[in-house]
Amino acid sequence: MSHAIQDQRPVRAPGSRTGGSLTRGGLPRWAPAATAVLSTLLGCGAGLAFGLQSKIQWGLIAALLFVAATYGSSAVVENTRQAKDRVATSVIWVCFLLAVVPLVSLLWTTVSRGVKALSGHFLTHSMNGVTGFEPGGGVYHALLGTIEQVALATLIAAPIGLLTAVYLVEYGKGRLAKAVTFFVDVMTGIPSIVAGLFILTTWNLMLGFGPSGFAGAMALSILMMPVVVRSTEEMLKLVPNELREAALALGVPKWRVILKVVLPTAVGGISTGLMLAVARIAGETAPIMLLVFGSQLINGNPFEGAQSSLPLYIWEQYKVGSDASYDRAWAAALVLIAFVMILNLVARGIARWKAPKTGR
Repeated sequence: MSHAIQDQRPVRAPGSRTGGSLTRGGLPRWAPAATAVLSTLLGCGAGLAFGLQSKIQWGLIAALLFVAATYGSSAVVENTRQAKDRVATSVIWVCFLLAVVPLVSLLWTTVSRGVKALSGHFLTHSMNGVTGFEPGGGVYHALLGTIEQVALATLIAAPIGLLTAVYLVEYGKGRLAKAVTFFVDVMTGIPSIVAGLFILTTWNLMLGFGPSGFAGAMALSILMMPVVVRSTEEMLKLVPNELREAALALGVPKWRVILKVVLPTAVGGISTGLMLAVARIAGETAPIMLLVFGSQLINGNPFEGAQSSLPLYIWEQYKVGSDASYDRAWAAALVLIAFVMILNLVARGIARWKAPKTGR
């Protein structure tokens, strides 16, 4: 009986490896770091040898050497399949660093040059009585104008953009929805100067109103609206339909489902999109030059008289061309970055506070 039982174990090919390993060996954990250090040194050496002045060229040479060395070492020690995987990972890291380096350089330059003129006096005084060539003065009037203009633009664009997105996702199914989507896409690419010219023609020339922060806010709201619509629309599409169907099955009206279920679920993404739209308009200069005109005095009334803003203040100070004006321009740029960053942090806090609680 025992002789009749055949061995059912699979026959392995000669030289095959056990354990299901797909590689002949493996690079040590420190190999990528060592390859990066060696590639950096070789890139710097090549830059010095060839007399390249730009550090960016040194970095590109080092990146190419890193990718080539990663592929070569992995192909020799492991196999071509693992080498291709490591090359793809290396390219992703190189692209990440190429994206981060300009951002870090921008922040470092802005902070290092902006702190020279940044002080309590700079934040609490205007340029009244201060010429562009002498030190002193402040940015308070421009900061106040930016806060008021951005706040008014948000009050105009946020409700319209939110309701438009709700219509497109929850109700829009016909030609009107397609037309709205088309015009939103067209508005996304409108240059800021065109929005300023539109408000200048209708509000100032046709209706006879003078320059004011409100006019600039209307132009900024035109630029802000399509960003709010698009970001909110994508966030509402991510809400699972099961939540809507469960609420509707209980007899809840659709408007209440949108208000109590859909919007709270997507509030995190909506607030993030809103802050992206605010960041989009906070640095606009062309509509402010056309509609607000700029002023060296503090004007707390956005509905009457010329105002200033941080982007316009930066342009005015840089145009002067003195060392003191350059310092004020960099300090105002640092204030503008801090302003947008604070708004983003506030939006994240509101999103965490209003987000639906999850649990078992």
